[in-house]
Amino acid sequence: MKKSITNIFFILLISISSMAQKNDILNNPLVQNWETPHQTPPFNKIENKHYIPAFEYSIGIARQELKDIYEVKTKPTFQNTILALEENGELLGRISGIFYNLLECESSDELQKIAFEIMPKMTEFSNDLSLNPKLFQRVKEVYNNKDKENLNAEQLKLLEKSYKGFVRQGANLNDIEKDKYRKITTELSELGLKYNQNILKETNAYQLHITKEEDLKGLPISAREMGKMAATEKKVEGWVFDLSMPSYLAFMKYSENRELRKEIYIAYNSRCFKGNENDNSKIVLRMTELRLELAKLLGYKTYGDYVLEERMAESPKIVNDFLDKLYNASFEFAKKDAEELSQFAKEKGLKGKLQKWDWTFYSEKLKNEKFNIDDEQLKPYFKLENVTEGIFKLSEMLYGITFKKNSNIPVYHSDVQTFEIFDKDGKFLAVLYMDFFPRESKRNGAWMTSFREQFVKDGKEYRPQIQIVCNFTKPTSDKPSLLTFDEVTTFLHEFGHALHGILANTTYASLSGTSVFRDFVELPSQFMENYATDKLFLDIFAHHYITGDTLPVEMIHKIKDYNNFQAGYATTRQLMFGMLDMQWHSITEPVKVSIDEFEQNAISKTELLPTIKGTNMSVQFAHIFAGGYAAGYYGYKWAEVLDADAFAFFQENGIFDKKTAQSFRDNVLSKGGTEHPMILYKKFRGQEPDLNALLIRSGLIK
Repeated sequence: MKKSITNIFFILLISISSMAQKNDILNNPLVQNWETPHQTPPFNKIENKHYIPAFEYSIGIARQELKDIYEVKTKPTFQNTILALEENGELLGRISGIFYNLLECESSDELQKIAFEIMPKMTEFSNDLSLNPKLFQRVKEVYNNKDKENLNAEQLKLLEKSYKGFVRQGANLNDIEKDKYRKITTELSELGLKYNQNILKETNAYQLHITKEEDLKGLPISAREMGKMAATEKKVEGWVFDLSMPSYLAFMKYSENRELRKEIYIAYNSRCFKGNENDNSKIVLRMTELRLELAKLLGYKTYGDYVLEERMAESPKIVNDFLDKLYNASFEFAKKDAEELSQFAKEKGLKGKLQKWDWTFYSEKLKNEKFNIDDEQLKPYFKLENVTEGIFKLSEMLYGITFKKNSNIPVYHSDVQTFEIFDKDGKFLAVLYMDFFPRESKRNGAWMTSFREQFVKDGKEYRPQIQIVCNFTKPTSDKPSLLTFDEVTTFLHEFGHALHGILANTTYASLSGTSVFRDFVELPSQFMENYATDKLFLDIFAHHYITGDTLPVEMIHKIKDYNNFQAGYATTRQLMFGMLDMQWHSITEPVKVSIDEFEQNAISKTELLPTIKGTNMSVQFAHIFAGGYAAGYYGYKWAEVLDADAFAFFQENGIFDKKTAQSFRDNVLSKGGTEHPMILYKKFRGQEPDLNALLIRSGLIK
């Protein structure tokens, strides 16, 4: 009798505990139905404690959904297999979209710990999906019988992507090989996370604290104010400059104190290369070794061969030929740029050789002498709010879309602004989040991402929730945020990515918006950069923030004149990144030399200035080691060919021509990955892109 009572007691306890857990998860804002404008994330209710339970719950649901797909006894069809897979894990995707985006722009030690706990579970789920033999058999059967299903072009593309995805993620491997695949992908995901976190820690660890006013010589008032504000935030006297891009670049561009320029340059370029706990050297060597193992396991010679199979460029040979062609066209110009700047620096009193910490400083001075213009003259005309309105207006002129601020949409930080976007017929298109300013919780750089892609389900369309994240110059106590010309160009770039998401018009989320080949995704962004030097566009918004005067026409001419200033050097520098990336991902055996020696061998032919001991690019090259651009950094130059050719077409018809813009929208921006990029481009342009369009625009050929 006593034993029975005890058993009942334990059963009761388990039941109560189970009910409590169920109530906890149902009260978790991450898994609830969101009663917010456009079902946007309820950031005001989400706390860090909600993530792990929400991930575990949604992974469980996704696993059950998968089971329902592969255990069904009916014949595999597009509807019950491919479409079901496309819709699998919607809740998990929603939660992931929030967590991983915030990990980049609003990180914390606690979030990073959660990431390390969640990452293996996410990788395990992904592998359980792609390596499930029953699931793959059903996908394969639909693929082999696709001609019998009467599928439209987009359905066929989704089927092809699904089948290839399984094959490229190990579905054809035997059990021993699958186990190896699991171990490799799990370790790679953990290493990528650690790599990124180390960069953030190293970036935040350094500050240049200046207490003597004479050490500010050369710095304009705006840079001094930025330094003073940073010092106030750090609760120290004087001025503080750090490794966030606005602070770092301002110091490198204007400071006349060469020793301090050297110090901050080395601090920036030695991040994660100091032999401390944040050093990424071993991570790079291990990641490249694992990527090679993965490629060989899947039947490829190199990781580059594996990646480029699903790119416009198709193979390492095509990429390397492309990079070499651009190198041959630009390097003589680059050498002349370096010789000219070296001579100029000597005339200005530089003792010894021109060093890497001198380039930006003397380049700015030479540019100013040649064109009598610099960022400090331009910045008053580029008030952030005005630039924003100008880009909104450009989008309206091209595509007929309008923007309405909505402060009722919850945000994850007070800096974030939110807008609703509407089409020319008044139809709601998207929510746009814009997060402009640097902070310690945000990684450097600028990027576009989304909290939700556009898709159609059960006849209902779900519009996207797009995010733009930047690190622009912050407002000071007496000045608004005034952007440099480069920041204006960056804004246009990221907005081009945003338009790719905003104007998406597909059925399936995995084919929507920026879900395209990596060497095609930069076309919409780099296309928008072309407007940065156009007078008609600048006249819309480039007004002096105090006087209201329009940017003088002579300044616009000067911007155009200097737009190709040191184009040879700039092109060669970009090629250096692309070549380094391809070298890391063309290895056929694990790298035995030091990371520094490998890097120097890869980029030596592009180097124009002395190598600085103790600095290294690979350890902080987040694009290729933590950002999805492995064997793909060449894509920026590849897409420049596309964007130069595309803009040349606009120039033939008028840069605001609505018919041309509509064609670009219909054939590029709205189509996502529903067709091969070259097919889409030719539908818009009527021909394949011409490399000479880029060389002519860059002034590298006449």
